[in-house]
Amino acid sequence: MTKCTRATVHAAHRPAWRVLHSSFVSSGRVLKRLLVGRAKRSDRLRETLLPKKIALPVFASDALSSVAYAPDEILLTLGLAGGALVLTHSWEVALAVVVVMVVIVLSYRQNVRAYPSGGGDYEVASVNLGPRAGRTVASALLVDYVLTVAVSVSSGVQNAAAAFPAIRGYEAAVAIAIILGLTAMNLRGVRESGTAFAIPTYLFMLTVLGMAVVGLVRRSTGDLPLAESADLSIAPEAGYEQLSTLAMAFLLLRAFSSGCSALTGVETVSNGVPAFQEPKSRNAATTLALMGLISITMLLAMMALASWTQVHFAEDPQSQLVGPDGQLVGPDYVQDTVMTQVAQSVFSGFGAGVVLVSVVTALILVLAANTAFNGFPVLGSILARDGYLPRQLHTRGDRLAFSNGILLLAGAAAVLIAIYDAQVTALIQLYIVGVFVSFTLSQVGMIRHWNRHLRVERDPQARRTMQVSRAINTLGAVLSGTVLAVVLVTKFTHGAGWAVAAMIALYLLMRSIRRHYDRVRDELAVSEDDTRAQLLPSRVHAVVLVSKIHKPTLRAVAYAKATRPATLEALTVDVDQDETRALQDDWERRGIPVPLKVLGSPYREVTHPVVDYVKSIRSGSPRDMVVVYIPQYVLGHWWEKALHNQSALRLRTRLLFTPGVMVASVPWQLASAEGAEQRLDGPVAGDVRRGDW
Repeated sequence: MTKCTRATVHAAHRPAWRVLHSSFVSSGRVLKRLLVGRAKRSDRLRETLLPKKIALPVFASDALSSVAYAPDEILLTLGLAGGALVLTHSWEVALAVVVVMVVIVLSYRQNVRAYPSGGGDYEVASVNLGPRAGRTVASALLVDYVLTVAVSVSSGVQNAAAAFPAIRGYEAAVAIAIILGLTAMNLRGVRESGTAFAIPTYLFMLTVLGMAVVGLVRRSTGDLPLAESADLSIAPEAGYEQLSTLAMAFLLLRAFSSGCSALTGVETVSNGVPAFQEPKSRNAATTLALMGLISITMLLAMMALASWTQVHFAEDPQSQLVGPDGQLVGPDYVQDTVMTQVAQSVFSGFGAGVVLVSVVTALILVLAANTAFNGFPVLGSILARDGYLPRQLHTRGDRLAFSNGILLLAGAAAVLIAIYDAQVTALIQLYIVGVFVSFTLSQVGMIRHWNRHLRVERDPQARRTMQVSRAINTLGAVLSGTVLAVVLVTKFTHGAGWAVAAMIALYLLMRSIRRHYDRVRDELAVSEDDTRAQLLPSRVHAVVLVSKIHKPTLRAVAYAKATRPATLEALTVDVDQDETRALQDDWERRGIPVPLKVLGSPYREVTHPVVDYVKSIRSGSPRDMVVVYIPQYVLGHWWEKALHNQSALRLRTRLLFTPGVMVASVPWQLASAEGAEQRLDGPVAGDVRRGDW
């Protein structure tokens, strides 16, 4: 009979439920491969590196997408004091944000050239300011990445609702579904997700810049209509009717801090330098420059169009927006985003243009979350390598992506969206604190970096270059530190305090994880005395646990004898006198050449008598090694676990905590376990059974 024929006959005689189970497992594998793709070999890692044309949408989509919500945040904050403040000061706030963005982009170009390994702000702070500063930056960035996903996806859903009103009321559910889709895309690998996301990102750039050109032309010809909210007025919120000079300055600073959300995403490029093609540093620096230039152009264009069309945007439109009749607009009024209102004015009479703007804006905001999906796993991997996060985050998945980090980020962002019901106005208050903590510490670290190199550098040209770089980083540190102070002062009670609390919790968690790893390393370290002691010969006392005589027991006895220990004995616990007596009689009748020792147990407990006996062997001969052999049969299905008790698992766990004791499991595979090693990637169900213990 051929091998193929034997396999066919064997399959024909398999129970129907086993055939269905195998089919289910196989279907799961097929589904995984359809979603994630075929596994990649480690030596194909270079194939995942990104050219600049793909790296720009992958790493810059977060910063570019902020054009869709940064104007909203500026206008609604200024609108707290009424519409007049919006018209007179929105431009000043926008220009202040642009100045900060220029300096930060120039500063980070120095970072990627000096530290191209991918550690980004974390590496800069750790190397130059110490591990505490590094952990502070890392905790800030991890929180910021989670918020980036939550804010970007929520904002994308809100913009999509303008084109698809059916989404309204289901924003949170839609946002979580989108996160699941992004997770699947990123599990396929960085290059694959970047290629898929490149077209929508470039389409968004062309759409916004094209809208700016059309708006400018219509403005110059006097043909640009006003926004739908232009005939409305904004009533000041309670407490903002009459502002003192100090209160006015505070409100402007708050609007500035909200507008600085346009800077989020700049740091991701410095964390993602290893993903660029060679020359990595130069390509990353070029991508940063392009990202800054495009972001600034788009932000200024949007602010200009919003001003020309007289967009009115309020934090609480039902209680702030007043109609031409002097009455509040009421609860039925639906306020569109600034981007949507501008598109409706610029493309008035051309509905397809409005739909295009809404769709591509929603897409870019969703894809902006992909920036975090590339930055968070890489940073998590570096932190895991340094012992600050669980080691599992340092492992690459089937597609050479850091799968565990991707899943962790997706889960945390989904929880935030569920808690805040995908409300961007609420989520944005938690935002940007983390990124400016990392900005500030990173730039201070770069100043120390250049100071250290200037002390040893003697070449005049190299020194001049370093001094220019140090000046740029100094300006960056001053500006980012100022923005950080403004954000903390103006937004702490509005939600930023929760972000700070999350950073503190992460900082303490990372410190605890590192202490654990250090403690384990120190305990496992081998000295010269340990080496000599471990290599000295010692007696081995072997104990085979027995509950009844069956095939697993006989295999365990045979295996224990094959190891040739100094002493070998079988051990059973008397929990039922009749069964114990029958076992002894059967043991003698079969002539098994191993003495059987019976331990009394008046309370019918198994674990303690065995552990106490093993400890007594160790106390009598401390240098002896005790090996306990546990016969076990392996079950093939998870539900079979409920049909067998867990005494063997408890016993093995207790023995593992007993010094000088080794535990050896001797498996016997039952028929249900046949082929389980091919069906399952993880441990086999029921692999800790020990007969009827």
